[in-house]
Amino acid sequence: MVTLSETIKVAIADDNKEFSEILQECLSRESDIELVGVAYNGEQMLSIIEERSPDVIVLDIIMPHLDGIGVLERINASANKRPKIIMLTAFGQESITQRVVELGADYYVLKPFNMDVLINRIRQLAGTAVTTRPVTAAATVPAVKTRPIDVEVTNIIREIGIPAHIKGYQYLRDAIMMIVAEVELTLPRFNRHDKRTISQ
Repeated sequence: MVTLSETIKVAIADDNKEFSEILQECLSRESDIELVGVAYNGEQMLSIIEERSPDVIVLDIIMPHLDGIGVLERINASANKRPKIIMLTAFGQESITQRVVELGADYYVLKPFNMDVLINRIRQLAGTAVTTRPVTAAATVPAVKTRPIDVEVTNIIREIGIPAHIKGYQYLRDAIMMIVAEVELTLPRFNRHDKRTISQ
């Protein structure tokens, strides 16, 4: 457990770089949270866990090279100190939820989510949550609105049976997104200055 006088070491893993930047920005505003690593795939997150020993990791399920479920499996097989784990996902399929719980995830967050809630969960899992804590700048972080087509494409790929951890998955997903963008079927890109609720 982290004491109130210590900072909470947090690492995040999400292959969406814009989304990761927003998470970094929000977490950096919290004086009791230290961001010790940012990963864009599961292999990078495992390296961060080994080298930096974060107290809490925020882990997306869908990532290239090694997905969030694969990271959980590797953590379970490791003798290293286990961090508290918050899973992020853009879809709430019951089978996936059950699997991450079985693998020991401490909390499960469905996108879109409120950043203030995520920060409170980080504090609770680290054992430093204080009910009388003053509201910080993160409570008013603008909302991030991203293209719903991202979620649709991910769901379709999963429905046709292509797992996220296979080689070439991210290239396939990116290629589909590029085609969709080319025919102008996507919604406008999100406004970086509107971040109260965060989506993928």
